[in-house]
Amino acid sequence: MKKLKFFNKIIFLVNSLAAFLLLISYLLPHVPPKSFAALSVLSLGVPLLIILNILFFVYWLLQVKKQMILSLVVLVLGWSYLSSMYKFSSSKQIENTKNISVMSYNVRLFNIFEWLPSKTVKEDITTFIKKEQPDILCLQEYRTKDPIELDGYYGYNTTFNNVVKRGQALFSKFPIVNSGSLEFSNTSNNVIFVDVVKAKDTIRVYNVHLQSSGVNTDVDKLKNESSGQLFQQVSKTFKAQQTQVELFLQHKSKCPYKTIITGDFNNTAYSYIYKEIKGDDLLDTFEEAGNGFGKTYDFKFFPLRIDFILVDKRFTVNGFRTFEEKLSDHYPIKASIALD
Repeated sequence: MKKLKFFNKIIFLVNSLAAFLLLISYLLPHVPPKSFAALSVLSLGVPLLIILNILFFVYWLLQVKKQMILSLVVLVLGWSYLSSMYKFSSSKQIENTKNISVMSYNVRLFNIFEWLPSKTVKEDITTFIKKEQPDILCLQEYRTKDPIELDGYYGYNTTFNNVVKRGQALFSKFPIVNSGSLEFSNTSNNVIFVDVVKAKDTIRVYNVHLQSSGVNTDVDKLKNESSGQLFQQVSKTFKAQQTQVELFLQHKSKCPYKTIITGDFNNTAYSYIYKEIKGDDLLDTFEEAGNGFGKTYDFKFFPLRIDFILVDKRFTVNGFRTFEEKLSDHYPIKASIALD
């Protein structure tokens, strides 16, 4: 440190802070938001911290400085974080007659409030779905009062009713033999589920939409928000998510079938929320067969993966794809899975 020039000393101080925060973030999956909400907020910044530490490592490496060891050690300790953010191998796509294709897509109310300039978002989303023909389709922020028409599908909560909260919809090419909803209090978010039959197997499919922070993700508008307000809002959101996940896991524990969990978690793969839902009995299809960053949310400065397709370990993951269609603030994802 003494031999470093003044500019490099400043760089190393910032490097040390980034390395320390990334190291602390490795504890986040084990810290319930209700116990320490302040620390949980850090999970949203993990992708940025990873990128910063990679840049610092390269910076010191090019100068052949021993300071590169700091970020290198922290990155190696969190290698699983790297693989969760970016898949270095090419996307695995194995054709199998037993494959079941599962798609999850937050359609953002079909652009009813004209966040996007296009006037044909709903029609374009419908065309995209018809082209991809997923066997199971899970939509979040879906307008049940303005449904889309898909031939060859059974559906649950795909049109308006007075019993289940609007917002989530499930379509299946396989017969639906049971369905239901977990209604969370004081929110428009919920979880819906169906049991579908394929051949001799009954499969439970959950479509999850956890509490949103309500924070404006437009960076220019975000600058007008105070850091205290943002911090308080996100902390409150993560506490609500924990309550919602606890209710969901109670329901899931009673399910006797092989399970698929899809949806918008409004949280990252580095969070307590994700760890609790995934548990030890599910596979993250992106980690098994994805490629690149797997970015599912349109955020300007770093990739956010907050939409997931998790499947029972009794499935084999034969493919995963993140689409680049810009028809929502989320990107659709699709996995190909097969029963062993």
